[in-house]
Amino acid sequence: MIENFSMNFLAHAYLSFDQKEILIGNFIGDFVKGKNLYTYPTDIRNGILLHREIDRYTDLHPLVKEGQSYLRPYFGHYATVITDIYFDYFLGFHWEKFSRLPLETFAHQTYQSILSRQETLPEKFVEMFFWMQSQNWLLNYRTRVGIEQTFRGLSRRARFDSKMEEAPMFLAEKENEFREIFFAFFKDLETFAIEKLLEIKQTNASHKT
Repeated sequence: MIENFSMNFLAHAYLSFDQKEILIGNFIGDFVKGKNLYTYPTDIRNGILLHREIDRYTDLHPLVKEGQSYLRPYFGHYATVITDIYFDYFLGFHWEKFSRLPLETFAHQTYQSILSRQETLPEKFVEMFFWMQSQNWLLNYRTRVGIEQTFRGLSRRARFDSKMEEAPMFLAEKENEFREIFFAFFKDLETFAIEKLLEIKQTNASHKT
């Protein structure tokens, strides 16, 4: 179900640091369970592990918890999904601060990288990726209209009454606070991801026979 998956796909793409196999693993991380991890090539496996570490770091970060404290009284556990999308909104809206590559180009290249290894992708991810690409989530998250459409779609697919269609109104009311949280948090997250990916690569390299 959607509440069990991270929804900050633009952040995961950016935090793959232009490494194609890492990107693929970083995207499918929520869809690979148990021993299935070891069916993937090393670099894709490293991306899956990086995805999990990014999610764990995000969930435990005090700034993220602060942002979710605004949302949780009304949205409950869906606050996690909502902050993921808020953060992708800010990343997309301020993209030029993070990358010299236009977001349109970055999104297209990301989709093409995923499609180039389509035979290795989990079936449930493929189903979701169809909608991601056809609706161009990576690009459209940067607009208020884009996230409004996303939240309406998620609200329809949620198991319970999530009220996520109302999340854009909460963003409008607390946009300055969430923007400050995003920039402070994302600086920490990028540093963490760079260091963690290096650690993962070194660990897996040492385990090779």
